[in-house]
Amino acid sequence: MQAKQDQKRRAFWLKHLHQWHWISSALCLIGMILFAATGITLNHASQIKAKVEVVTQTAQLPEPLRAETAAAAQAGTKGALPPVLAAWLQESLSVEASQRDPEWNDGEIYLSLPRPGGDAWVSFDLESGEVEYEQTDRGWISYFNDLHKGRNAGVAWGWFIDLFAVACLIFCITGLFLLQIHAGNRPATWPIVGLGLVIPLVLAILFIH
Repeated sequence: MQAKQDQKRRAFWLKHLHQWHWISSALCLIGMILFAATGITLNHASQIKAKVEVVTQTAQLPEPLRAETAAAAQAGTKGALPPVLAAWLQESLSVEASQRDPEWNDGEIYLSLPRPGGDAWVSFDLESGEVEYEQTDRGWISYFNDLHKGRNAGVAWGWFIDLFAVACLIFCITGLFLLQIHAGNRPATWPIVGLGLVIPLVLAILFIH
């Protein structure tokens, strides 16, 4: 009787653990490949030469818009760009800046536009109306490395990393319980798990100072 109950309990946990294990592994499969590959490229970042491309564009603010923006700056306006200026920037230079907060200085507006794998900025000279835009692209490897770190990738990507980490934890924890259930028939299970702990621990103690 007790043996039958134990079998039912084992079957119950095996069913649910396997279900959560495969679901979490499916959810984090592509992300795991991405983060594992970029872990290698980040570890060898100094050995991987990036081909940096810099593009510079210039434009001229229409006089009414220049005068309006200059007046707003003199009035102590802070925060995002005026909607008409952001719309002009989008139309003239294909730069999306409506959600960015610029630096308002005397006679100048400077807007930093960092992004994964590159950088960009735009500067407005409110006296002459000259607009200068510069974009730097460091290539696809740099792009994916920045995604790995969540650097300049936005709120949505930050939430993805958190949810991906939760899926990985579920995958690992359910895997650990599955190892425990099957360990009786696999004598090498815990020595191998222990090796996975001992190797990084020894390396950290001996070689990281």
